[in-house]
Amino acid sequence: MHTVAIAIFPGVQALDVTGPMDVFAEANGFIAPQDRYEVTVLAATAGPLRASNGMTLTADDTFERAPRHFSLALIAGGPALPEAAPDAPLVDWLASAAAHCDRYGSVCTGAFALGHAGLLDGRNVTTHWQHAAQLAEQFPRANVDFDRIYLRDERLVTSAGVTAGIDLSLALVAEDHGPQVALAVAKRLVVFAQRQGGQSQFSPYLTAPADDASPVATVQAHVMQHIGERFTVQQLAKVAGMSARNFARVFVQETNITPHEFIERARVDAARKLLESGGAALKAIAYDCGFGNPDRMRIVFTKRIGVTPMQYRERFRSP
Repeated sequence: MHTVAIAIFPGVQALDVTGPMDVFAEANGFIAPQDRYEVTVLAATAGPLRASNGMTLTADDTFERAPRHFSLALIAGGPALPEAAPDAPLVDWLASAAAHCDRYGSVCTGAFALGHAGLLDGRNVTTHWQHAAQLAEQFPRANVDFDRIYLRDERLVTSAGVTAGIDLSLALVAEDHGPQVALAVAKRLVVFAQRQGGQSQFSPYLTAPADDASPVATVQAHVMQHIGERFTVQQLAKVAGMSARNFARVFVQETNITPHEFIERARVDAARKLLESGGAALKAIAYDCGFGNPDRMRIVFTKRIGVTPMQYRERFRSP
């Protein structure tokens, strides 16, 4: 028997809980009774609590009364976790789970709770793309991967945002019972057994500069307004009114990326918008966004977001 504990709290993301639960429940239909998953939902106190979407969830047991050992212990995420530290009973239970459970980890922003429990130091982890930078800043000793759908670091497992908890759970089912069982479960749930690409295909590459009147912001706006053109550091430094050497230094200081990196990201984002919104030929999009040709655009797309431009269009094009 595989015993699974999922920790919840007021304001939890319901799908972070129910997604993995459905994977394990469906898996039970394809495996022997002695190998099935038994899922227990835990909370600090007994009784119903409200998830972030308004759904009422009820724990099966409390942290205090629950067994110390589970095959797998997971903390679900919630919209408030990146900003507010979880309550002490949850943090204490996570620390205990890490010491006594075969595997432990988080779904989505549950990684922040792991961080407060001191469980991320020196570990390779991921979380929702929208909060990955915040997790890295808040827990600087963690090695945060901004792109992975899920990660396994020895006994520690973490996933990206919301539905990625399903991907993680399918991977654990494949680990426990083989890929054919995981594939059968994925078919039942009408999801991919192994999703192509990383979560960067769902996230924008570019963020607005802190000071939209700064020389760096002026350069960024110039690049995006002339995205089909070729750029050199010398040309961009002239737009900023700086020497090339000083411009490159200031740009990295303010954005944490090089001008070349910014230009490539800007081209990818421009191409994604065209792929999402229309049926223009890939050759035209590649030219208009400054890649030069479709082959170059395909190479950059595959490197940046893990899928080709055609695959991206098939997934995200508006009807």
